[in-house]
Amino acid sequence: MHQRTELEQLGEFGLIKHLTQNIQIIRSSTIKGVGDDAAIIQPEEGQMVVTTDLLIEGIHFNLAYVPLQHLGYKAVAVNISDVCAMNAKPTHITVSIAVSNRFSVEALDELYEGILAACQEYNVDLVGGDTSSAHTGLCISVTAIGFGDRNKLVRRSGAKIHDLLCVTGDLGGAYMGLQLLEREKKIFLESPQIQPDLGGHDYIVKRQLKPEARMDVIILFEKLELVPTAMIDISDGLASEVLHIAHESHCGCSVYEEKIPVDPMTAKAAKEFGLDATTCALNGGEDYELLFTIHQKDFDKVKGSPHITVIGHITDANSGNILITRDGSVQDLKAQGWMAFQKSSDNIL
Repeated sequence: MHQRTELEQLGEFGLIKHLTQNIQIIRSSTIKGVGDDAAIIQPEEGQMVVTTDLLIEGIHFNLAYVPLQHLGYKAVAVNISDVCAMNAKPTHITVSIAVSNRFSVEALDELYEGILAACQEYNVDLVGGDTSSAHTGLCISVTAIGFGDRNKLVRRSGAKIHDLLCVTGDLGGAYMGLQLLEREKKIFLESPQIQPDLGGHDYIVKRQLKPEARMDVIILFEKLELVPTAMIDISDGLASEVLHIAHESHCGCSVYEEKIPVDPMTAKAAKEFGLDATTCALNGGEDYELLFTIHQKDFDKVKGSPHITVIGHITDANSGNILITRDGSVQDLKAQGWMAFQKSSDNIL
């Protein structure tokens, strides 16, 4: 039988001391981390970027199939992804949690194992946060801080006509991983004797439960001496993010369906669920890849890269935002979001 320590046994300050006892300071810019009224950070070269994400149980995650370690890791990674989307390097995070007495101290230990593993992976220091009681469930808020060269920080608004539209990695996998987990949860609830069957779907399950921020691509940009003209991370689906760049840059765009990178395992899972893989890539979300634009003269720098795919180009605003399908037809590019999947399993583009 697993030991269970109630939160009230430690109290708020005891819990904070317990959860933060294994924090290791990595960066020389951290003058004072956890343990005072505020952290003290020595500014690094360039300009500071700050981002915050809130994850709420029942809305952003389901603990029926999300391990707490994975949740802690993901909570950090999604914020690191936002820092990367500014072409900056993450340095520090704060973590705040609100938690009900449904959770034990041991459960929060698992959560923090994931958080600290992500800190180690991305070379960031955990320097503060807060804990609070909640009537129900678990809520996690992570703030990430990073620094970047003021001349190399990238916003959503810098795309210009004729720029190439690029993405890292592949898309749609996280959404299909979610569909698989939801299906297995439903089967288990109806027939508890049936164990979940995730065999052969490791890739898409990992894409959902343990996404990775593309810090490697930011380092690659540095090596290639490449500065994107605009950039955003893909958290809400490719279509939504393309439209954000087009809107903020006062431009239009053309995206080619045949160029959108989809992993074979994602495509196979989509077929099993009666979904269109392109629709999943355009609207699924939570891939945490990077979408960015570059000058045409920089094409040779990304040509042949296994990490980067050119999927289209930026056009005049009057040309609109369009998707050129595999059969050559032209359709308006729309961010349909999650509701699209509930209405029909047809090819909704």
